[in-house]
Amino acid sequence: MQLAVIVAIVIAIASVTFAMQNSVPATVVFLIWRFDGSLAMILLLALALGAVIVGLVSTPATLRSKWVIKRQRKEIESLSAANAELRARAAGLERQTSTGRGGSAPAGAGR
Repeated sequence: MQLAVIVAIVIAIASVTFAMQNSVPATVVFLIWRFDGSLAMILLLALALGAVIVGLVSTPATLRSKWVIKRQRKEIESLSAANAELRARAAGLERQTSTGRGGSAPAGAGR
């Protein structure tokens, strides 16, 4: 988390330095839309728009991954509980077999 904050501060400082050095007026024309502003402002707006688009595109994959991880953790917990139950059952059967109270051999033994 701290690394992300440090990286964000470095990017912010670089952006401000860039903006101060590129104050030349520029015009952007797209279809019927026209925008006049400094070159730095236009480039920073393009950077921000790109970041928003990346965030929107990556959000579904991130959410899907979190859901899969959550489902797998629940499955691991249930499998661990089943494993513990089977180990306890096996230990009980081994005790019965060692004391001679088991009665009969396991199915398929001696064949």
